[in-house]
Amino acid sequence: MLEYIVHDFENARIAMNDNSIGGMVVCDSSDQAKMMFEIFESKYATSQEDSLLMAAEPSTSYGDKKKIESKVKSAALILHDIGNKDERKEKVEDFKEGKIDFLFVYNMLLTGFDAPRLKKLYIGRVIKAHNLLQTLTRVNRTYKNFRYGYVVDFADIQKEFDKTNRAYFDELQSELGDEMQHYSNIFKSADEITAEIKQIKDVLFKYDTKNAEVFSQQITQISDRKQMLEIVKVLNNSRDLYNIIRLSGNYEMLDKLDFHKLTQLSREANNRLTLINTKEALENNVDTSNLLNIALEDVLFAFVKVKEEEMVLADQLKDILQKTRESLGGNFDPKDPMFVSLKEELERLFKKKNLNEVTKEEMERNIKELQDIYNASKELERKNQLLKAKYDNDAKYARLHKRLMEKDPLTDSESKLFEALQSLKKRLMLRFYKTLK
Repeated sequence: MLEYIVHDFENARIAMNDNSIGGMVVCDSSDQAKMMFEIFESKYATSQEDSLLMAAEPSTSYGDKKKIESKVKSAALILHDIGNKDERKEKVEDFKEGKIDFLFVYNMLLTGFDAPRLKKLYIGRVIKAHNLLQTLTRVNRTYKNFRYGYVVDFADIQKEFDKTNRAYFDELQSELGDEMQHYSNIFKSADEITAEIKQIKDVLFKYDTKNAEVFSQQITQISDRKQMLEIVKVLNNSRDLYNIIRLSGNYEMLDKLDFHKLTQLSREANNRLTLINTKEALENNVDTSNLLNIALEDVLFAFVKVKEEEMVLADQLKDILQKTRESLGGNFDPKDPMFVSLKEELERLFKKKNLNEVTKEEMERNIKELQDIYNASKELERKNQLLKAKYDNDAKYARLHKRLMEKDPLTDSESKLFEALQSLKKRLMLRFYKTLK
């Protein structure tokens, strides 16, 4: 058994290309630990003088050199009845510092022992319940670029592990109650991961996720907290999903998204959300002098100017009229149901009014209603420009995309529709170029 352990561990050092890792053997009894240590000392232990002689030998091949460098040369026996507390502590510290290759233990160091370089655990006896999980986690400490620790099972602990793991999960569920649903998200199937990747793509579809600077400019135009919150949520989720994929071992799914870039975008999005939250917190009242920024076409204002503040409002309305006419004229999709709805809402507000008799209070009420329309109008234009940018500023395909998504859509995924239309566009362009030839 010891021969196998030493041979396996030396091969592990070669395979991992790291001779700094250490190993631990959990023995079935105190007597077995003592016997294995005694055999190790007589057969494998190498003194400092021997090490110097090995270093002074004639040059060898690369393979032979790797085998020599990976050799296990030292070990320590950690038992409650061997040595005193200070001596055991010194040996443990030597192991942590890499001065000792192997530890032989029985009922010691199975819990609370933290040595990051311990990456190979050999279990020679069945360990039960909580102690089993504690023992296995001795090899999961962060160390260099290692993603795993390794366990060699001589005692067939699988059944005990399954039983203990099930009991632990049941206990966790009973303690967490309704919160268990949240914690259970760390265990996801390949189908669940695929669905979340699709959701992330769909929410971020209209944004440039390849260029952080452009993405930052795009989300800077968002003022709606709910919409920004949705973007932040999927970006933050992408970071969790990255770790879940690595944990599940479905590494091929890491190529489905640029997770590192999304982490960068997540910081930008969280900063924007923070700014929106701060702005909302500071806005304690409404300043009507700056609220009216709405598009109105072909409307003449002739207010009865009773007070100076009403004259100011009238001047502001005239000034904004010119800006708004230009804004509405630039919309590339006048058939958009939202655009039509906004225009009709403007007409409703003003066609029923005798503007020559509008009072200051009525103006202020109109200003508040118009502010909502203006916000919706700006948001529509922002989304229009994002969509058009996805199609390389081709308004025709952007309009086609919108029409196909409005009524009885072919798909519930905008990203899939985009891929289909892009493919169609390429085929049409290829056919067009062929006819020119």
